[in-house]
Amino acid sequence: MNIGIVCYPTYGGSGVVATELGKGLAARGHKVHFISYTQPARLDIFMENIFYHEVAMVHYPLFEHSPYVLALTGKLVDVVKYEKIDVLHVHYAIPHATAAHLAQQILASQGIRVAVVTTLHGTDVTLVGKDPTYEPVVSYAINQSDAVTAVSEFLKADTYRHFHVNREIEVIPNFIDLNRFSHKAKSHFKMAIAPNGERIVTHVSNFRKVKRIDLVIQVFKGIRDALPAKLILVGDGPERQKAEQLCRELQLCDDVRFLGKQEAIEEILSVSDLFLMPSETESFGLAALEAMACQVPVVSSNAGGLPEVNIEGQTGFLSPVDDVAGMIKNSIHILSDDEVLRQFRDEALRQALRFDLVNILPLYENLYERTLALQAV
Repeated sequence: MNIGIVCYPTYGGSGVVATELGKGLAARGHKVHFISYTQPARLDIFMENIFYHEVAMVHYPLFEHSPYVLALTGKLVDVVKYEKIDVLHVHYAIPHATAAHLAQQILASQGIRVAVVTTLHGTDVTLVGKDPTYEPVVSYAINQSDAVTAVSEFLKADTYRHFHVNREIEVIPNFIDLNRFSHKAKSHFKMAIAPNGERIVTHVSNFRKVKRIDLVIQVFKGIRDALPAKLILVGDGPERQKAEQLCRELQLCDDVRFLGKQEAIEEILSVSDLFLMPSETESFGLAALEAMACQVPVVSSNAGGLPEVNIEGQTGFLSPVDDVAGMIKNSIHILSDDEVLRQFRDEALRQALRFDLVNILPLYENLYERTLALQAV
């Protein structure tokens, strides 16, 4: 099968999932064509059956902003036509689903058929798509897709609640490649972070307001006041400066490391003892799942799709957003006893196994086959 994958090429969850999905499909013999404005962060184009097509942007004085939707549409038409794509799988509704539908109509006028599968990831629905300006466009693009998936039951329900969607949405959860995350902790790295055997607490995000980095730091202060601990903050974004200032105000700088964006996140998670995720909303919580794959228990908010990933009292704990005291209490419970920590580690890995790529990949293959069969009728 020839599959075209359209995604944002950044470190965000949708780009990571799309890239890992494409690599998995390529390993199973499918020809996979990535289409984006730059090469996705985790894409190794020197893999068999992997191809990359860059969307060239036109810079013309008349346009204050380059018309990306039109450039993407044109590239989709070109790739589908000449690479004989069977399925276009677009990740993130805005603007990929719209561009894919437009390309589909152009190709149909030339007698060329291609199926469009749209995967909703989160902020395309829960944040951006709720803007009244975008709502009719997003609703139309979803309804016109040949198949639609969401990464959690929460996101599926939220889509029906906020959009005029009159078609079925199938839930196929996010996933991780367990082979990538089955790394053993590197003792020298752990020693560099926690030279005196301190517990290592980790947070990974894009440092947007919704991620509540302020709560991560406040919870960590409560942990450190109770036991020796270090905090690793991975990622970057608009809230980083405020986070650094808060660390200074709380006199935590000696125990907090800002590592910025990191590619080998599994090496950092492998030395961690606890993962903090107090987000205001999460459509799924991919970073939490990656932590669990490294046997790291999670203390998180109960927002969005997180309860579908983090199991209360087993893989970690869930608290209402802003419940700093509750998160501190739960964190100390996990970290203060080696046997308790071991039990949570075991349960975290057991939960992660459910979301291994080998279990999720066939769901997408089956969806592609069903969609093509319906289109052929």
